[in-house]
Amino acid sequence: MTGSLAGEPGRRTIVAAFGGNAITRANELGTNAEQLANVRVMCEEVLPLIAAGHRLVIIHGNGPQVGALALQAEAGRALGVADQPFDVLGAMTQGQIGYLIQQTLGDLLMQARAELPASLLDASGAPPAVASVVTQVLVDPNDAAFQNPTKPIGPFYDREVAEKLAAEKGWTVVRDADRGWRRVVPSPQPIEVIEARAIRALIGTGTIVIAGGGGGIPVVRGPDGHLSGVEAVIDKDLAAERLAALVDADTLMLLTGVRRVALDFGTPSQRDVAVMTLAEARRYLDEGQFPPGSMGPKIRAAVRFIEDGGREAIVTAPEALADALLGNDGTRIVPATS
Repeated sequence: MTGSLAGEPGRRTIVAAFGGNAITRANELGTNAEQLANVRVMCEEVLPLIAAGHRLVIIHGNGPQVGALALQAEAGRALGVADQPFDVLGAMTQGQIGYLIQQTLGDLLMQARAELPASLLDASGAPPAVASVVTQVLVDPNDAAFQNPTKPIGPFYDREVAEKLAAEKGWTVVRDADRGWRRVVPSPQPIEVIEARAIRALIGTGTIVIAGGGGGIPVVRGPDGHLSGVEAVIDKDLAAERLAALVDADTLMLLTGVRRVALDFGTPSQRDVAVMTLAEARRYLDEGQFPPGSMGPKIRAAVRFIEDGGREAIVTAPEALADALLGNDGTRIVPATS
């Protein structure tokens, strides 16, 4: 990392990745009012970071929203409404959620501008701008994930309907516990964030950027250099790491449902970890401390970020975000202890 965006003492460039339940909670219908209320909570959690002068990129989940669009498409099929490919659904939800965040955070910043440092205000006294970027993420068409789709998406079907859709559309469908049958798509590794240069330029102007929603829209590059979307889902935390590395972020914050990472989770010897070195994180992953379906992707993303030259990765709950950045909460993954 060159550090050119993070050269001012005490001022960091932070990429903060929120989990999918930050916008729609598990017990909610996903109404616009519910999503707005949740977005406001999320924006209030990042406000102290902005007020402290840090540059910020926000990444959000979109699983519930994509699922809702898939259900709407399913219901609309009887009315002759055409299906949209999964990459287009991803783009639609990036715009939807980005709009809610940028409007809410912009309003909060306007309300708080009297308390913001003068250095954050422009000549007219306006607070930092907030902008959403519809983000494409390059993947390898030869990624092994394309031969083994594993990521469930969309609604549940009974077996007959699932098999009919699989035959008609070329889908891969699997039985999902006792809830029915579901489509699964590949989850390839992120290689490049197509809009990274534009996002970096926005960060440099002091703009708060919302990008990489849902892990980004997966695209492949053809022999002629043209991009095209693919039916896949990129892990959001790994995409956040790739973007953080490409924009020379100092800190990657991976937000989840717990304040600290635990070792020996669910056993009598369970214990929280405040600081984890890169070597320790690698060892714990090898030992199976962090399963793929829970904390594994976050720790892998943290390891990659440090390997790519990042200053620190932090895993914590959204409500502990500001304290964790100060070192008073959360789990910090660092190159080595001093």
